[in-house]
Amino acid sequence: MTLPTFIRETGACARKMRVGFVHCFATHYTKRTFELLAERCDVEFLFFSGGDVHYWPAEHGVQKGSFVYEYLSGFDIVGTRIVPSLPGKLLRGNYDLIVKCVNGRFALPIAYLAARLRHRPFILWTGIWSRIRTPFHSLFFPAIHYIYRHADAIMVYGEHVKSYLVTEGVRPERIFVAPHAIDNGSYSRIVPEAERLEIRQLLGIPQDKKVILYLGRLVTAKGVNILIESLAKVRPTDAVLVIAGKGPEKGALEDLVARHELAGLVRFAGYIPIEKATAYYSLAYVLVLPSISTATFREPWGLVVNEAMNQGVPVIATDAVGAAAGGLLQDNVNGFVVPEQDVSELAQSLKRILDDTELRSRFSKNAKKIINGWNQERMAERFMEAFEFVLSEKHPVRRQGREAQ
Repeated sequence: MTLPTFIRETGACARKMRVGFVHCFATHYTKRTFELLAERCDVEFLFFSGGDVHYWPAEHGVQKGSFVYEYLSGFDIVGTRIVPSLPGKLLRGNYDLIVKCVNGRFALPIAYLAARLRHRPFILWTGIWSRIRTPFHSLFFPAIHYIYRHADAIMVYGEHVKSYLVTEGVRPERIFVAPHAIDNGSYSRIVPEAERLEIRQLLGIPQDKKVILYLGRLVTAKGVNILIESLAKVRPTDAVLVIAGKGPEKGALEDLVARHELAGLVRFAGYIPIEKATAYYSLAYVLVLPSISTATFREPWGLVVNEAMNQGVPVIATDAVGAAAGGLLQDNVNGFVVPEQDVSELAQSLKRILDDTELRSRFSKNAKKIINGWNQERMAERFMEAFEFVLSEKHPVRRQGREAQ
């Protein structure tokens, strides 16, 4: 249903729907999606964090864009961000509906309660596709489970998240898949050879060496140690592994490289600025995302997969990566999907792609073709479908809201 159709069929006044969108902060990933939503509806973004969270590199910073937004001040108590002004803003906002991302132990229940007090539809946006098994999450899971089952609609990153939510008792018709996407235009630019040569010189990589790339945080859940163990099995003579990123596991990974005597095959590139990442992808022969499942984490998506594919780079990722479970990475089509923590399978996949140029070329072409359809315009349209669904005349919350006015 298009917006004009929505207005005609629902009897809404001739204005754009007003949306209150509560989110942690705007990133270079979400900026374009938020701008596309702002073109389609009257949306106000309320950000409850300044980007100072453990999973976000401080160097990345937070974004501004062509949308109405406010970064709300707050404070932390035992790891929970408290934003005193959020309840009042939501209750006074006169929104037609409220959208909230799944994170934020304070902000999530506040957004849900505000929607219910104002008799407005509530939409949850989530990429979580398994239960987080820690004492804290086990204690509070009944609350999030209640929100899962009572949200008027749920936006999800991919079919893998939808399947999980169905097992948690969510009705499929209330789940909308908005394929998790990035601004493809930012990552598909043609990178001059001089830019690639500069990286080779910086890291001491000969021209005749292929580049196996890992780009991301150096934390246990990313499984970079599994990648190093796999490299030790392959020991390619025509390739080097570039590990780009920073994190608490760097020292342990360096020790692992030394233990396997791989110093000549591995380069630690450190943190890569956002604007430099595309050049690294253009240099890569293959990207590897070897994430593993832990009690506190299961890779919701892995947007580095999207980024790399825009440069035609094949990807090897584990089945613990959302981009693989969600259908962007397709085994033996645009890369390989291997079992998590399986050193031998990862080593075998690395060897296959390094040794077979025709296979790599086929994967590269498919990567470019598939990623073209995985875009933020499509993502924004799915959001709009969910908005229109919860504001339809037949929706019980809309009827209840009219009766309360």
